Formats: sequence, structure tokens, C-alpha cells
Amino acid sequence: MRILIADDHDLLRDTLVLYLQNESGFEAETAADFPSALSMVQSNPGYDLVLLDFMMPGMNGLEGLRRMSEEPGATHVAIISGTANKEVAEEVLASGAAGFLPKTLSAKSLVNAVRFMSMGEQYAPLDFLRGSDDAPAHPLTEKLSRREYEVLEGLTQGKSNKEIARDLDIREPTVKLHVKTLYRKIGAANRTQAAMIAKEEGLF
Repeated sequence: MRILIADDHDLLRDTLVLYLQNESGFEAETAADFPSALSMVQSNPGYDLVLLDFMMPGMNGLEGLRRMSEEPGATHVAIISGTANKEVAEEVLASGAAGFLPKTLSAKSLVNAVRFMSMGEQYAPLDFLRGSDDAPAHPLTEKLSRREYEVLEGLTQGKSNKEIARDLDIREPTVKLHVKTLYRKIGAANRTQAAMIAKEEGLF
């Protein structure tokens, strides 16, 4: 199965490729932005699955998904995202995408999802789609504003302030301010500690 992983974060791309190469039957290639991914599909068609990061350069969200889905060289197209919410996931699936993958998926779940989608199945994790609207709020999230929560999620993914600012469409100084306030609220001294606290508390 030929898989194209398009994401602007080097670490994520390399990790996904490593996961897939450890499984038999996968041939994984990568692109760092949407124009590069589109060019690869057009010049070397025959991908069983194209994974597109929802927020990468040139993507424009659902517009990039629509554009790639029109390419005959991409048999199935899916979205992978670390910031999109349940509503976006539902839009992605309703548009006919092969699936929606949160970046919080475990390696095993990710490989299984890629295999399902490559075979023509539509995939999305049920717990993500069910959401947490009716669930009790987590003690940590009650301390944070929505934006601080989103910034903290970016920290757990190892993103820089600049990357978080771009993903959330806010200015970098604003991200720095959110980082400073969320440190105080959750009792963290630095980015690493903040990410560890969030992970240990099961936030992401």
C-alpha cells in the first residue's frame, strides 16, 4: 500500500513513517505542505491513501481536502489533526473523506486506521466523535480558558510558540502570554513540565 503523509511537522512525519515501515505491506512517502503533496500525487499517481494535516501550509482546511479528493492519483484521502474539534471531524467525514485521525491516536490504532482507510473503509475514533460535551469537566480544564487549553495541547505536541500561533491564527506574543498564564494555573515551571502535567492528568 502506498501512503503519502503530508504534514509540516518533521517529527510527526518521521514518526508516522517509522510506524508504518515496521508493518508489512506499507510504502510511505512524505510532504511538508499541501502544494508539495498535490504535486507528488499528480506526478506519481497511485497512492492508496493520502493523509493531510488539517492546518499545514497551503491546506486551507476543507478546501485542501476537496482539492486532493478530486485527484485521480489519490484513491482515498483522510485528515490528520492535533487541533481540530469534533465539529470539524464531522464535517470532514460528511464531505466523504476516508477518515479523521486525531494526533493523539496510539501507534497501533494509527496503523490499523491507515490499513482500514487504504482498503476503502471510513475511519474515525468513536470516543472522539462522541466528544465530552456531557462528561464532567476535568479539574485542570476548569482552570484554563479555551485558548489556554488549545495552547497547552500545542505544547504537549512539542510545537513552538510560532507554530501554535499559526495553528490557532493568533499572534506569537499572545501565545507567550497564554503560556505564561497557563504555567501559573497548572503549576508548571516550563514547557516540558506543562506537557508532562497535561499527559499525566490524561488531558491529551
